[in-house]
Amino acid sequence: MSANLNKLVVMLEMQNAMNTKVHEQWFSQGFEWYRAIWVECAEMLDHYGWKWWKKQTPDTEQVILELVDIFHFGLSLRIDGTTPYEELAKQLEKELSAPQAAEDFKQTLEVLAASAVANKTFNAAAFAGCMAQIGMDIDDLYRGYVGKNTLNFFRQDHGYKDGSYIKVWNGQEDNEHLVEVVKSLDTEHADFAKLVYQGLEARYPKS
Repeated sequence: MSANLNKLVVMLEMQNAMNTKVHEQWFSQGFEWYRAIWVECAEMLDHYGWKWWKKQTPDTEQVILELVDIFHFGLSLRIDGTTPYEELAKQLEKELSAPQAAEDFKQTLEVLAASAVANKTFNAAAFAGCMAQIGMDIDDLYRGYVGKNTLNFFRQDHGYKDGSYIKVWNGQEDNEHLVEVVKSLDTEHADFAKLVYQGLEARYPKS
């Protein structure tokens, strides 16, 4: 299995695990993942900038974070509870390696959103086009995805649902701690997600 294929399988497994934590039979619930995709696209456009009547500079870091969020929803749309992850990963790898890009990032993003609205699908080729136009590769996606997914698990395990979770530690939000932890680790390590979790655990205030 290629390194990229392996990364996609890992992300699919992590997505299923996170969704299952929310609802055990999540893939039979008909959650509107496609709607989450196009809403995120609209939010991302604000971070990128689209208003011709005022000066705007793309917030690239925020755009990348939004793309990572969209990938969570895209994976959720692809998982059906029966098709093996490796098969899903192969299909995704094929689509991601053939980016569909329009004239500029905004138009490519609209292709991605249009597929979600009109066909209720995740257009991985258009997603890859957005990645290419914002200067993001599969390693950036993997790093961002595993980090965010692990943080979501960490939050759930530390009282996010009942309100006891502490979001700011030592003067920094948990997202900022996450970035520092991820930067200190090797993304190629087989236990990358586990190491991210342990890194967060080590920094989290002890009760």
